[in-house]
Amino acid sequence: MALAVEALERVARTSVPLKLRVILVRHGKPAIATNPRTGHHGFRRYIDAYQDAGLDPKSAPPEELLDLVKGLNAVFTSFAPRARDSARTLLPSAEMIADPLFEEAPLAAPRIPLLKMKVPIWAVMARVMWHAGYHPEIENYRRAKARAAAAADILMQRAESNEGDAVLVAHGYFNAMIGRVLRKRGFRRTGSHRVRFWNAVIYERD
Repeated sequence: MALAVEALERVARTSVPLKLRVILVRHGKPAIATNPRTGHHGFRRYIDAYQDAGLDPKSAPPEELLDLVKGLNAVFTSFAPRARDSARTLLPSAEMIADPLFEEAPLAAPRIPLLKMKVPIWAVMARVMWHAGYHPEIENYRRAKARAAAAADILMQRAESNEGDAVLVAHGYFNAMIGRVLRKRGFRRTGSHRVRFWNAVIYERD
């Protein structure tokens, strides 16, 4: 009798559709100035320095984000120091799964001499040019888009095998690219992708 009841409970559990939730988090503030003024040579050096920077020790995740991910047993991240440090800060007891698949969509410094701008303006210009086809010796948009689709696959598979949840702590623009893939696959979005450290966006599907 007990075995029959257990079997019925198992069938009931498997017959209820699993609600999937994927949480995409941008890393915290890196340990580097984020708004200096520079020329195109300086911006090229800044890109490399930004990639090497870890998390600013003073940058802590907000309480609402800590509550959102509380109890999760694994966190995906890229190999970038700022992302790995952020993942460990956010979920110190969880398994950390670092994968280059989650690296930020790259930027190349536009060669515009005699022009000095703040780094965020350079970054916007570089991103627009990247979409327009300027990708010297870096990954192009088509390949980054395919990588985002593969990243979405991994996160969905993890959610399906992990009681419905998966969390990624990575990079703002690439997170948004993954999010577009998830939307096309029927996920609902809560929140928006903003240029803000520790920004979190939730994708859910019944």
